[in-house]
Amino acid sequence: MNDQLKEIITKAKLNFAILASILAFAVVGKFTSPEFTNTVFVTADQLVSDLYIVFIAITLGAFIPNFKLVAFGSIGVFIGAATLVYLGIFTYLTADYLFAILIVILGFASIANLYRHYREFRF
Repeated sequence: MNDQLKEIITKAKLNFAILASILAFAVVGKFTSPEFTNTVFVTADQLVSDLYIVFIAITLGAFIPNFKLVAFGSIGVFIGAATLVYLGIFTYLTADYLFAILIVILGFASIANLYRHYREFRF
């Protein structure tokens, strides 16, 4: 394997882990809870169509130097918001909607971060 490719893979473990976990959620979710998985991905598709959340995610991934802050901050906000949904404080939100937002934010931020750091890579 090329030395540049090895370097990218070792430096971008978090980006690849996030993208792999989204893929794993899709595959495992189709077997365990297809209704929830379908709802999440239909909602995520609608969020991508709105474009404002995509721009926010790309901005987070491309312009925040420490991607761990983006990843773990997004997960932390999701956990906090999901807790408030289950406590009945956010009555207008649902867990599947919040999870769809998390998938869109983490997916596009990971891709933008990969592109930002590794666009000069040539085979």
